[in-house]
Amino acid sequence: MGFMLMGLVDRFQDIQEWIEDRVSQIGKGKYSRVLKMARKPTSEEYIRVVEITAFGIALIGVIGFIIYLLMAVVFTVP
Repeated sequence: MGFMLMGLVDRFQDIQEWIEDRVSQIGKGKYSRVLKMARKPTSEEYIRVVEITAFGIALIGVIGFIIYLLMAVVFTVP
């Protein structure tokens, strides 16, 4: 039982080291320039993105509702 537990602990240690290695490489690869240039959006930019996203969601909902109404009329779905 102790041997199995040590094997499990070693496996988790290997996984932990792999994760730490991957995290330490963030910002050093081919996307490093993008990450260095990235900045926090201003409140105006953020509000604009939220407005556009909300409009898109509402538009998709309206289109879905229109399709539902057409299907209800054509096929008389309850």
